[in-house]
Amino acid sequence: MASLDDRNVWLFDLDNTLYPASSNLFGQIEQRMGSFIQEFLDLDPVEAKKVQKDYFHRYGTTLKGLMVNHNLAPDRYLNYVHDIDFSVITPNESLNKALTNLPGRKLIFTNASNIHASNVMDQLGVGHHFEEIYDIADADYIPKPAQFPYDDIIKKHDIDPRRAVFFEDSAKNLKPAAEMGMTTVWIKTDTDWASVGATDDKGKIADFIHHHTDDLVSWLNNL
Repeated sequence: MASLDDRNVWLFDLDNTLYPASSNLFGQIEQRMGSFIQEFLDLDPVEAKKVQKDYFHRYGTTLKGLMVNHNLAPDRYLNYVHDIDFSVITPNESLNKALTNLPGRKLIFTNASNIHASNVMDQLGVGHHFEEIYDIADADYIPKPAQFPYDDIIKKHDIDPRRAVFFEDSAKNLKPAAEMGMTTVWIKTDTDWASVGATDDKGKIADFIHHHTDDLVSWLNNL
């Protein structure tokens, strides 16, 4: 692994990045998304699922699609879909130690809400490592991989992208970061949608993915 000694800012996505996708915490969120859409748009479960996936792929988040097409107030949705059982994730002392040994500033960069990120980090026992949570509200509800949140986070937090490292499970969200000069680390999962854009037609890892791992803690410990 090439030296990253000159990197001084570490940006972490939240869901399926700081904790393993196998916990299925995000599965709970997806179920709540479907229930919300069923009630909000008066749809059956099958049609609600179609809307959920269509908006996710077209707008970056289901929330953004609901805001654009149905004038949804975002807090109503975010409060509902993040009302889940966080006990499926537990304190992670290995992650805590790895973050302790990681020099420099650390921030959360998520398409989720601040309160959801705080709840996750409280469960993991790692919240004290992060100076800031940049959430979907900070980005004016414009989700990654749109360019605005990347430009906004580096401006608001005085980040030199050439000295920043970004960890993310959704491969397509790494592309804007790499184009700005950030070093990117793809956290590989078994989730199909998170792999979209990760490889070319021949199966070669995309150039904008500089590192990849299925074990965040081990990767950090090998720095």
